Amino acid sequence: MSTHALSINRLFAGYGQTEILHDLSIHVDVNEIVAIIGPNGAGKSTAIKSVLGLLNITQGSVELLGDNITNTPAAEVVRLGISYVPQTNNVFVNLSVQENLEMGAWTRLHGIPERLEKMFTLFPDLAEKRRQAAGSLSGGQRQMVAMAKALMVDAKVLLLDEPTAGLSPKYRGEIFATIESIKSTGIPILIVEQNAKQALGVADRGYVLVDGANRFAGSGAELLADREIARMFLGGGH
Repeated sequence: MSTHALSINRLFAGYGQTEILHDLSIHVDVNEIVAIIGPNGAGKSTAIKSVLGLLNITQGSVELLGDNITNTPAAEVVRLGISYVPQTNNVFVNLSVQENLEMGAWTRLHGIPERLEKMFTLFPDLAEKRRQAAGSLSGGQRQMVAMAKALMVDAKVLLLDEPTAGLSPKYRGEIFATIESIKSTGIPILIVEQNAKQALGVADRGYVLVDGANRFAGSGAELLADREIARMFLGGGH
């Protein structure tokens, strides 16, 4: 049996005494984009935070390439190879684009100039703005800075929490295209996303969370085609 890049196994977790996740199981394989969708308050972002050791896990486990990392502190999780882009406050607005990326390389001991050039190749929009303050960029470009910053280390898995929140349709499309480009470099991606249709459109597989538990799982195409899921979660909007 092949080892998953990341797996959340029968997890019960929450904040303090409040349990949010109930018997949650999710896995991401190498060369996969996996999307987590569902209504507000379903536990989507909490699922990502469980990987980062940011909440109280009472049962179950989190594994990175077969190694148990349950309740490992966030800084150590990053050192182990899990890169995380939070929904907000994910760039240093007063620093330049290049300085942001250099800050992202805090666990990297060597090869920073080469990695910078790799990121500017992957994110060409940023290459020409490398000297600009991140705070002067559009929302979509800031999100690209946040993703590039997260990828300055040798990521084994990339976690994205609502990467298109608050963005215009144009920038949403660009971010999803960038996510597909990142996947093409071999990095598995777990994405939590409100724009369910677009997320499932790029995802190899998806999970629908309701009340902190798996309600549906399948390929992105299967979930998009499912009438009940469409009625409940996809709506006529996004």
